Amino acid sequence: MSETARPVTLEVEGLRSGYHGVTVLKGLDFTVGDEIFAVLGANGAGKTTLLATLARLIPLMAGTIRFQGENVSTLPPYETAGRGIGYVPQEKGTFADLTVLENLNVGGMIGQRSRDARMAEVFELFPALKQRQAQQAGTLSGGESRMLACARAMMQDPRVLLLDEPTAGLSPLYVDTFFDKVREIHESRGVAIVLAEQNATKALQVADRVMVLSLGEAFAVMQAADLTTQQLKEGYRI
Repeated sequence: MSETARPVTLEVEGLRSGYHGVTVLKGLDFTVGDEIFAVLGANGAGKTTLLATLARLIPLMAGTIRFQGENVSTLPPYETAGRGIGYVPQEKGTFADLTVLENLNVGGMIGQRSRDARMAEVFELFPALKQRQAQQAGTLSGGESRMLACARAMMQDPRVLLLDEPTAGLSPLYVDTFFDKVREIHESRGVAIVLAEQNATKALQVADRVMVLSLGEAFAVMQAADLTTQQLKEGYRI
């Protein structure tokens, strides 16, 4: 699909944000269509800040975020979640003292369709969670916990899913499995995905387009297949 024909789900213009008056993101411009959009960069580049800002957990210092044509720049997180922006943070994406099923039901409080129908779809995507639905989330392995965090966000029927470093600390087996799930969610559920990821090699295998962040600025925004190793090294300042 050409850039001009790509339907825009998320549009970001002049985005500046940060913490306690310190600017981390310095004027980002990009769009996300019906695609997997990878955000790459070294530690401290601003990936987590970007996704938390898109999820409306961090206020904008300047700029605009539009979701499906609507300005959502000042909306609270529960409103953007209700409109279809799902967010899976890098850590603490589950309630440890609740069971798997209870975690999913919390996610299911947002969304219009039958909760049972959504639960069936989530269990189809993540069959291991169905087997562990009575288990406390805090007793799951790292990989299972990441699957649950993603499944809980999917219970909200998102139009776009923001995944912050979803494979951090996971074994190679779970990394491969998780990226397979990312592709499946996009292709079978029609969900646009913004994937902030340290594992550039794996991310580029599933991404349609990529943005390389370097010290809060967009070093490159392009087709993932066109990104060269040299460009990646320059963006990471290696």
